[in-house]
Amino acid sequence: AVVSTQSTGRHNVIKTGIKSVALSYSRISLADVAEKLQLDSPEDAEYIIAKAIHDGVIEATIDHEKGYMQSNDSANIYGTNEPLKAYHERIRFCLDIHNHSIKAMRFPPKSYNDNLEDAQKQREREQQDLEYAKEIAEEEDDGML
Repeated sequence: AVVSTQSTGRHNVIKTGIKSVALSYSRISLADVAEKLQLDSPEDAEYIIAKAIHDGVIEATIDHEKGYMQSNDSANIYGTNEPLKAYHERIRFCLDIHNHSIKAMRFPPKSYNDNLEDAQKQREREQQDLEYAKEIAEEEDDGML
């Protein structure tokens, strides 16, 4: 059981290495793949690459005569209009939020006016209380003399 676990772990590491190599290089010799993945020979690399291609792990072809792996061009998402559309949607969303914020600051809700009237009444009440307190203070001063 220990041997198969080690074998599976090594197999997963090699599979991940093959993916990395295929993404990093458009064309690479089998000897270089063997060196990068610390395999015994270019033939081992060829076998592992062929298995990875067959299993769908990578998209590539092997030129057996010249001894290299050619990665197939993966779909370049940035070569399409999709990123532009997504970016445009994000910008439009941000501008909509900005415009709504500006309108909200420019035209406060009707309840805001009610609060202003309440604040005005409160100031008048505070002013009356202050005047009443002054009158009481003056009466006390007059009564003490």
